[in-house]
Amino acid sequence: MPPTDPQLQAKRHTLAHLLAAAVLEFHPDAKPTIGPAIDNGFYYDFEFSKPITEADLKDIEKKMRQLLPKWSAMSGKEVTVDEARTAFGTNKYKSELIDEIITKKEPITLYSADTFTDLCRGGHSDNPSKEIAPDSFRLTHLAGAYWRGNEKNTQLTRIYGLAFNTKKELDAYEVMMKEAEKRDHRKLGKELDIFDFDDDVGPGLPLWLPNGAAIIEELEKLAKETEFKGNYERVRTPHLAKESMYLTSGHLPYYEGSMFPPMEYEGGKYYLKSMNCPHHHKIFAARPKSYRDLPLRLAEYGTVYRHEKSGELFGLMRVRSMQMNDAHIYCTEEQFADEFRAVNEMYLHYFKIFGIDKYIMRFSTHDPKRLGDKYVNEPELWKKTEDMVRNVLVESKIPFIEIPNEAAFYGPKIDVQVWSAIGREFTLATNQVDFAQTRRFELEYVDKDGTRKTPLCIHRAPLGTHERFIGFLIEHYAGNLPLWLSPVQIKVIPIGDAHIEAAQKIHSTLRNSMIRSDIDLSNDGFGKKVRNAKNARIPYFIIIGDKDIAAGKVTLESRDHGQIGQMNSEEVVKKVEEEIRERK
Repeated sequence: MPPTDPQLQAKRHTLAHLLAAAVLEFHPDAKPTIGPAIDNGFYYDFEFSKPITEADLKDIEKKMRQLLPKWSAMSGKEVTVDEARTAFGTNKYKSELIDEIITKKEPITLYSADTFTDLCRGGHSDNPSKEIAPDSFRLTHLAGAYWRGNEKNTQLTRIYGLAFNTKKELDAYEVMMKEAEKRDHRKLGKELDIFDFDDDVGPGLPLWLPNGAAIIEELEKLAKETEFKGNYERVRTPHLAKESMYLTSGHLPYYEGSMFPPMEYEGGKYYLKSMNCPHHHKIFAARPKSYRDLPLRLAEYGTVYRHEKSGELFGLMRVRSMQMNDAHIYCTEEQFADEFRAVNEMYLHYFKIFGIDKYIMRFSTHDPKRLGDKYVNEPELWKKTEDMVRNVLVESKIPFIEIPNEAAFYGPKIDVQVWSAIGREFTLATNQVDFAQTRRFELEYVDKDGTRKTPLCIHRAPLGTHERFIGFLIEHYAGNLPLWLSPVQIKVIPIGDAHIEAAQKIHSTLRNSMIRSDIDLSNDGFGKKVRNAKNARIPYFIIIGDKDIAAGKVTLESRDHGQIGQMNSEEVVKKVEEEIRERK
């Protein structure tokens, strides 16, 4: 079930409150802070006077089940500032939240169930005791979390829980997570020598080892071939730019929190590139354009830098330096539908290659109440472009869900959600519409009637970033990458010293055919050499012994299909080249 199912999210939100109530039963002096629903359950952050351990979770979970039958309703009421402050006494965290609500001039609402009351905007189960199955949730672990995600603030204790509609769904999710642990891209990435992190380089800044670089080159090759056929033009842009460009683009101040601090140089400020789009807009503006030049599709595997908080970094999934499969399509309104549809078709093309069977498009729209704050203040353009995107999705019969108040600051967007082979969900890529930056940069083209018009811009990144996509692929394939993508495609294994010369010959033949071959000339025994090749998840390995040399052939074995049999070198090369070419 999608994590945005409102009824399930209401249950999860309610369970976060139930968790707080259970904690207060054991620790009356604890200070509850915030507790939202998340994609697989819920959490709540607390300040404890004495630390708790994960051994305490069993009792807290038991207490939640004891309290649940008494929660026949969770009712809310609007209260005054004084009433709210009285309700939470010396809890400084709730006081800070109340101050924010006052500043925003929003109503202050308290929600109660049985004897428990919390500060909340709402969004709960109507009757938790009947709607929430007692065996459909479980507390999982503790984590440290800074108040409001700021390292300068107090570190709190976060308690996580899983929650689904039924025990069956909960059990299925836990089975999936156990399998996911085996496929963890951080663990396999290290075992397969794909990437590394180093303290001297800095957190969130991955180092791609030779095996990782090989995967990157294959993904770039795929993207470049696909984009060439789609009439994209490749560009390259620098890794930093002056403050003035980001003021024009609107990244300052809308996106400043995700950018690295500026560098002072020659009397001005320079920022590391957080997005490729402003640079591409400058390339569009570098030469005059007419309607005959549109659509113009500019593509780049550009490196960008994001100021992610230390506590939010996670392997390749959340990093500070990333290489993005980026492109920007400048088009007229009449061309928009075809261009947006073509981008979605490119997604489907990639899904087929990588065996992604389950996916959905999250169509993110704006909140009219946040214009000028979170979103550029162009109400008519927001409505127009959102209607255009919605129409393309409906006409293309692509599965999508509409999510309010999650658009980019400059226009509506689509986040592509995919599920891996074991059913784990990932946000893979994005497809965004931009009506604002082209105006900010005064981009124009001369139309057929001689008038100057502003183009629309589509931001798209079907393969996302190398970092996130490779992390997904490692887990999707459990490290067993397909032949065309595997860093080492064939391992040549001589049985003994007498077979080394023949092994080196077939190894050279494979390398000369641009097949990524490796040869094991170690002193390990034959059995260990084969085990090493299998543990490295190499798609094919060639064994050469006396019988093979006598027959003028080699024995080919497959990681996925076992022994194939004896073949001559030309047959091996032909078979492997065909599989690589077709990206089977």
